[in-house]
Amino acid sequence: MGSVAAIFILLLSIAHLTPPSHLFVSGDIKLIHNTCKKTTYYNLCMSSLKSSSSSLKADIKGLAVIMIGIAMKHANQTTTYLSSQLLSNTNDVVIKKVVKDCADKYSLAIESLQESLQQLDLMSSDYASLQVSAAKDYPNVCHNEYRRFAGLAYPIELAHREEKLEHMCDVALGIIDVLGW
Repeated sequence: MGSVAAIFILLLSIAHLTPPSHLFVSGDIKLIHNTCKKTTYYNLCMSSLKSSSSSLKADIKGLAVIMIGIAMKHANQTTTYLSSQLLSNTNDVVIKKVVKDCADKYSLAIESLQESLQQLDLMSSDYASLQVSAAKDYPNVCHNEYRRFAGLAYPIELAHREEKLEHMCDVALGIIDVLGW
């Protein structure tokens, strides 16, 4: 009787330590829908995740990874935009410095998002969230660079890109929160 009780206690402790089974269920459109409902930007979440064919096979952690990857791609495209569009269209030394600083901030956002993926691999949702939050803030630093120089207008296209990255990060944070680790 003692060994049966010990096995029962062991099974209970393992069940308690194992994440909920819904985190490992293969994804489908219903899982994507239910996960996106828990984020700030449902439509962005749905359209982003539905654009990736791997979303349909993903669990919740996989959906977070996919969303972070989409945010990384967007930040990378913004870095390219800054380098190719804004930097090449001016000879103004101040503007060139500000644009280079902005490109550096978007590169830092990419690094933070990469770090968040590593934290997800370690099942550390707190640190993953911290890194995504940092990535969300870097574009705002870029915006502040423009404000520091009187008369230097913040490009509308860059403002749209900043807002989109912030929203993507909010979606990723919402998905990470669903993990509940």
